[in-house]
Amino acid sequence: MPLKRRKNRTPHPMCPLSDCMAFIGGAWTPNIIWYLSGGPRRFSELRSDIPLVSAKVLTQRLRELEERGILIRTVMETSPPSVEYALTGLGREFMPVIAAIAEVGQRLKDRASTAV
Repeated sequence: MPLKRRKNRTPHPMCPLSDCMAFIGGAWTPNIIWYLSGGPRRFSELRSDIPLVSAKVLTQRLRELEERGILIRTVMETSPPSVEYALTGLGREFMPVIAAIAEVGQRLKDRASTAV
């Protein structure tokens, strides 16, 4: 006798979930948002914060995040000119989610280190 297929009673969040993940799903994107949550940062500061990211990828991610309205880019009137990045209101809305993911990651890391 075959098993009866059960109906899933969980609300179907795939459209909103997919939309949200499209914003933060890129490589290094959560890291960029995390470091900008502490305040505006210049490109070189972000490179120092995330040493494994290449300049090319960091530039691409910053442009994508600016286009999506997650951060703003401000050109500073200095000599030589520099650029500063900061989170928008929309960008700050991602922080509770990213912080929750970081907490789970830390718990998993702690659990793995105590299992050894």
